[in-house]
Amino acid sequence: MPRISADTVAEHRANRLRALLDAGRDLVAEAGPDALTLAALARRVGLSRPSLYEYFKSREELVAAIVTDELPEWARHLDRAVAAAHGTAAKIEAYLRTELEIITDGRHSAVVALSAHALPDNSREQIRAEHERLLTPLVEVLRKAGVESPELQALLVHGMVEAASRTVAPGRPAHNEHVITTLLNQVLHGVLPQHQHQQQAKQAPPNPT
Repeated sequence: MPRISADTVAEHRANRLRALLDAGRDLVAEAGPDALTLAALARRVGLSRPSLYEYFKSREELVAAIVTDELPEWARHLDRAVAAAHGTAAKIEAYLRTELEIITDGRHSAVVALSAHALPDNSREQIRAEHERLLTPLVEVLRKAGVESPELQALLVHGMVEAASRTVAPGRPAHNEHVITTLLNQVLHGVLPQHQHQQQAKQAPPNPT
């Protein structure tokens, strides 16, 4: 690993840790989760195994560090996207587009693959909490809009985004935009066209008093 210049030892270690985490993510993105080993990471960054052990005692520690490092940045990215939009529909669209962008990014798939591995209980609990944090911007938008059960609604929308992510493809912008607009329309208005909603409401029997 190239020598890192820093004003303090703590800053030097922080910089080196950042370089190790980035290199580990790149390894997984390029060759899959099984390619991530301490030996492979040491070769990748040009660091000796004993020096690497100063940061990670095991592969499990390395995997947990990569996953827990990435998720908060996704949450911040979603926060910024939603905050920059104006109006409920625009905020929901910003959330959907940004989450879909994150999910279809190679770094996301790498981290998801890693999180499926056996990890220490404390790391798994932290990862679960960070995943829930990803839904917070959407939950807040739905709550302010008066939507019932906003946490459940946000979780279901998240499932729709994950399903949509499996239908988008590189190099097909028109198709991908159609997927996004269909997803947005379904979230905002449901599956049935608006006139059918209105027709069904007229045909519904009155509530007994």
